Amino acid sequence: MRRKDIDGSESVPSFYGKELRWKREEAGLTLQQLAEGSFYGLSHLSEIERGERRMPRDLAEHVDRALGTDGFFARRCEDVRRARRRGHAKYFERVLEAEQHADVIEEWCPTLFPGLLQTAPYAHAVVRATHPLESPQQTNEKVEARMARARLFDNDATTPEYWVIIHESLLRLPILSPLEMAVQLERIVALARRPRITPQVLPWNCGPHPFMLGTAKLMSFPDAPPLVYTESLHTGATIDDPALVKEYRKSYDRLRAAALPPEASLAMVEEAAEDYRNGKQSL
Repeated sequence: MRRKDIDGSESVPSFYGKELRWKREEAGLTLQQLAEGSFYGLSHLSEIERGERRMPRDLAEHVDRALGTDGFFARRCEDVRRARRRGHAKYFERVLEAEQHADVIEEWCPTLFPGLLQTAPYAHAVVRATHPLESPQQTNEKVEARMARARLFDNDATTPEYWVIIHESLLRLPILSPLEMAVQLERIVALARRPRITPQVLPWNCGPHPFMLGTAKLMSFPDAPPLVYTESLHTGATIDDPALVKEYRKSYDRLRAAALPPEASLAMVEEAAEDYRNGKQSL
């Protein structure tokens, strides 16, 4: 077999995946044959070869044994992990992959617009406020990584169903100039007018509600158990314990019941965007 040239200028995950495919085909193995004896399926390996999924350490060690590659893939899998999370905290790594495979994502973010909805100026303001001593290059890397996550919404056919509940205070307390706040809110409106994306607003005077502490991102998958991700300053945790996930599910459903209906929520966001653009915003 004649080896096809592999473009070393590609991203690390893509380069790694193509090298895996080359070695597998050189050994005369199908994906199914390579997966045999591991805890992973054919589709998982296929996504790694396409650069869409990280290689777990135990699978990399299995591949090295099956292909006789003397630990190559085990040594390089951490390089891929670092490349995939560039611009993100290490604790966020599992979420990056989970977002790509979820069929439903539900989010509650009471103190700032979630990363998937942020414009670049909003993301920049958040990153600079959180990491004021970083270099501009480090800040830009984080902002670019956050913008890359939002490409999840680029294709309506593959976009997961996304349901987000935001607090009304986010519409009233700007962290950007009025024009930039208008653009941020207009992005949310534009997304809400597309299929499968639904924002709701929790009104400021709703009274006690079941999610007064913390944030949450609930992710459901067609072929795996659901996950919950929670975050606080400089830390985050991914939860897969079924009992805890069930409790988060109940709290989120009660929170959704306390929020304004989608149509009323969208109208409120549109009105706030117009007020910022016209210099009429009110606190």
